[in-house]
Amino acid sequence: MKLGLMLPVKPDIRWVLARQVGVEYAITKAAPELSGQLPPWDFESLHSVKTRFAEQGFRLWALEGDEFDMSRIKLGLPGRDEDIEHYCMMLRNMGRLEIPLLCLNFMAGVGWYRTRVDLPERGGALTSEFDRAAMPPEPELKLSHEELWSNFEYFIRAVIPAAEEAGVKMGLHPDDPPIERLCGYPRILTSAAAFRRALALAASPNCGVTFCQANFRAMGEDVPALIEEFCRKKQLFFFHFRDIEGTAEHFRETFHDNGPTDMAKLLKLLKENGFDGILRPDHTPTMATEENCEPGYAMLGNLFAVGYIRGILDALKTIEK
Repeated sequence: MKLGLMLPVKPDIRWVLARQVGVEYAITKAAPELSGQLPPWDFESLHSVKTRFAEQGFRLWALEGDEFDMSRIKLGLPGRDEDIEHYCMMLRNMGRLEIPLLCLNFMAGVGWYRTRVDLPERGGALTSEFDRAAMPPEPELKLSHEELWSNFEYFIRAVIPAAEEAGVKMGLHPDDPPIERLCGYPRILTSAAAFRRALALAASPNCGVTFCQANFRAMGEDVPALIEEFCRKKQLFFFHFRDIEGTAEHFRETFHDNGPTDMAKLLKLLKENGFDGILRPDHTPTMATEENCEPGYAMLGNLFAVGYIRGILDALKTIEK
């Protein structure tokens, strides 16, 4: 298994800290509003991103999230074919630059969503919460679930040939929170059955799963059984290491060692099932001395998580000897 961190596309102190704790693999979002450059469908733009990481000792392993505005693709609007062609260009660029993984989602209209981002966690750290009861009444759906499924099918079948040609794996991320509708938009990747449907539509070894453990837990799924299933089918490409307490309708993020899940057991299960992909900590609380300006992505919690994960992985190696 490879241990990586989600790092900003531009160098800052987080890059320095990541290297100091021994992280060698980077995951980033290279969208133009973050990079100040063209989206990664432009080869020179993506090449410069990879070069910056390499100069600081990182192997850029994955892009994560919407790397440019995906609304026309997700909502089936005029112009989506142009955007899909840009998406294919991005995949080809990733292949040329040996960036092997793309973590994508199909959350239409609104991405990951929380109703509160300042909930006290252990020792007064600040974490996030989703509480359906705290939201205003849901507006009418802007499109149906089946229309969104149709848009996903149109998209994935158009881009998979480019991914296969480029040798890039595409790991689908669950909807977060995994509920049926949010802010007037349908959500479709909200269950294991939905993932099986999505992967069947793609029908490609290059389309698999970003296994965000906390989301599958929130769905009420059997997480260990799903890990075994997706590993057996060689569909588990990326593991997001995080935990929550609660259900899809009402949950809070926890420190990685302070939730209800036996996280060490999950890493052991990944190892036993031959997972050799990349994992990263996700959605860490904001700790003392940090500004709560990027809820879920504060650096001190990530550093704690890196040590926690590395300790578990080292223990697993010791047990094997």
